Amino acid sequence: MGLPMATILIVEDDSDIRRLVAELLGKEGFGVEEAKDAAAMDEVLARMRPDLVILDLMLPGEDGLSICRRIRSRDALPILMLTAKSDEIDRVVGLEMGADDYLAKPFGPRELLARVRAVLRRGRAQSFTTPSRRFAFGRFVIDLDARQLADDNGGVLSFTSAEFDLLACFVQRPRRVLTRDQILDWLRGRAADPFDRTVDMLVSRLRKKLDAASPGSNLISTVRNGGYLFTAPVKPVP
Repeated sequence: MGLPMATILIVEDDSDIRRLVAELLGKEGFGVEEAKDAAAMDEVLARMRPDLVILDLMLPGEDGLSICRRIRSRDALPILMLTAKSDEIDRVVGLEMGADDYLAKPFGPRELLARVRAVLRRGRAQSFTTPSRRFAFGRFVIDLDARQLADDNGGVLSFTSAEFDLLACFVQRPRRVLTRDQILDWLRGRAADPFDRTVDMLVSRLRKKLDAASPGSNLISTVRNGGYLFTAPVKPVP
């Protein structure tokens, strides 16, 4: 049997697949909501919060990666991503965007149900505690919800929206080399021009502000032919 009271939102443009998945989940005792695209999904989310979103990667209009990034920017809602692609890169990008699990088509009913139950169990276990959205690094504390960075003297630094988004991207992925394309994906979605130099300009502006507030800290380093690396260890703040 399905986990009690769990409601699942299926976002899938293929009506046959959407219907089959809905029937399968319904027979297992789950509540089911359906959406054929991002607009229909937004209508559902405006009136209720499901326990899990089953999200197709290839959707008309806004694709699954962009939707996943948008959901994850404001909610820890569990996401199981579906795709016809089996390429490892697509899987990694989907998980990096915030998907909790990833299932390639075609898939069997038993595998889908096992993945759904596993994601729901993890989500419910995590729901007993509220993850910290405040992090400390160097002489700073960043509050992602308040969109604020304070130094150890209590001073608050001023950032543009894009600069803060970039800092948040680095803070949530410390000590990892991030390519420009990855950063563009996280900041602006898959529609970003891969040759866009916006990342370089943003990094330069952010680096100057951080260095001015903490001289010599060198929090953001450039990796030759690689991208950028946030050098500081980052710890959650209760």
